[in-house]
Amino acid sequence: MRTTPGLLDEIRGVIAAHARPDMRTPIEGLLLSKVETAPPDYSLTEPLLVVMVQGGKRLLLGDQVYEYRAGQILVVTAALPVTGHYIDASSQVPSLAMGLVLRPAAIAPLLLDAPDGRWSRATAGPPAIATGGAGLDLLDAVARMLRLLDHPEDAHVLAPLIEREILWRLVTGPHGGVIRQIGLADSGLSHVNRAIRWIRDNYAEPMRIVDLARLAGMSPSAFHRHFRTITALSPLQFQKRIRLQEARSLLAARPGDIAGVGHLVGYDSPSQFNREYRRLFGAPPGQDAAQLRADTGPHDFQYLP
Repeated sequence: MRTTPGLLDEIRGVIAAHARPDMRTPIEGLLLSKVETAPPDYSLTEPLLVVMVQGGKRLLLGDQVYEYRAGQILVVTAALPVTGHYIDASSQVPSLAMGLVLRPAAIAPLLLDAPDGRWSRATAGPPAIATGGAGLDLLDAVARMLRLLDHPEDAHVLAPLIEREILWRLVTGPHGGVIRQIGLADSGLSHVNRAIRWIRDNYAEPMRIVDLARLAGMSPSAFHRHFRTITALSPLQFQKRIRLQEARSLLAARPGDIAGVGHLVGYDSPSQFNREYRRLFGAPPGQDAAQLRADTGPHDFQYLP
């Protein structure tokens, strides 16, 4: 097997050659990211493995900070509103990363053969974000997956097999307790995810903790505790972040309708909308929307968390 530096060099070359602004590839669930410079990005994550091979990134979720650099991974197991800052990215040395969507249907069968984990079904489980070293075996599988981009005739047969190997490395690795929560139908994460999906789909609607707890099959106190453990946010803070990030997307297309956008995402008070928007994004809605429209280049890109 090749060394870690050799594998990283190979992976860098493939990503640099194949990365597109929308991050998509012909292989389902495989994403490639190449970023030279970018402002802070505000995004809603999905369950995802990210392998950073050049540069780095710092994520903020609530009061938690996560940082990962070349040769390290990021694992996300839920939809989370995060703020990202790229580190040491430039036109000469861009940030390069590979992403793989983590699908419960692909992870669940592996749990039958995996050693017992430290997180039982009855617990809330670990936080929904983790970082750490990639490991030589994982990088080797990632490199073989990326080679398929130059051999599309093999990809439809081999990509699912290599995806399974990558997932197995995760399930049996240091972050196995995090990954297993995705595949367990009755894990604390799966229960909390029901509430997360409701908030995402109904972010502009009034929200009652007792209703979300019932949806998750928990008491209100247990639900609140589990939700914060997994997301690092209270349900109210989570809803507010979703509302404001959606408002920012809308304002990029409708910069002259600040009050209307605020009302559309659930704010009855324009002053509260302006105040909370500025607190999160560092500028009032009108000023931020004008800047978004002026900075058309970076915002044409999508970013991995």
